[in-house]
Amino acid sequence: MIRDVDWGTAKLMPDVDRPRAWLLTVDGAPQSYVDLEDPAHLEFEYARRLAHVVDCAAEEGVPLGVLHLGGGGLSLPRYTAATRPGSRQDVVEADRGLLALVAEHLPLPEGSGVRVHGADAREWLTNASAASADVIVADVFGGSRVPAHLTSVEYARLAERVLRPGGIYAANLADGAPFAFLRSQVATFAAVFGEVALIAEPGVLRGRRFGNAVLIASHAPIATAALARRTAADVFPARVESGPALARFTGGATAVRDADAVESPEPPGGAFSIG
Repeated sequence: MIRDVDWGTAKLMPDVDRPRAWLLTVDGAPQSYVDLEDPAHLEFEYARRLAHVVDCAAEEGVPLGVLHLGGGGLSLPRYTAATRPGSRQDVVEADRGLLALVAEHLPLPEGSGVRVHGADAREWLTNASAASADVIVADVFGGSRVPAHLTSVEYARLAERVLRPGGIYAANLADGAPFAFLRSQVATFAAVFGEVALIAEPGVLRGRRFGNAVLIASHAPIATAALARRTAADVFPARVESGPALARFTGGATAVRDADAVESPEPPGGAFSIG
């Protein structure tokens, strides 16, 4: 019989409806969903939106160099390895206990091309080779909040340096009205990159509830039309904001520097918790 697995604040719970699928929570908040038999299955909407960004980064099946900041259950690295065989992926996760839990109970398949590193995301960017990644995916939360040192112009410039020309940065963020954090993040990455876009559910963007939003930044044109088609077809449809609409959303928000960076807001009670 498969039982729950606990490791400090992390917990793995089996999905009774899928024989080799697990839900990973940290501090009670859902962190990842992993189906070992079907790595292309992404249960969480925000994970599918990040996957859409990867899908639109190059022609179908073309291998990519992907740097994942934040590991969780390695859902997106597994997805990318399955949909783009031959991709070279590095995963950077500061929680070594979480890495050990995942390695023991949710091992990567042989020859996945995924390398996992126990390190701080910003420190890794500082030491990474320039122009070494096609895509950077940032999904870093300390509990339920994005750490402050991953929200500044200085951090964005580190990501820019590591990306190859035309590379794409995508980050999973969370906020609610009046969106002080999310607006500042759009302004911050717009100060470094030529193109910025945002993916979120309409209800979140209208301030009806606290939720996830995926920020995308690049010096190349972002495939907003393709992303809009994909996100609109999801179970919980999302909208892609860019150009003048995103500028209106951002309003007078200013870029954040290290000196005044703050972590993302505390989610309201029950926003991301389960059962």
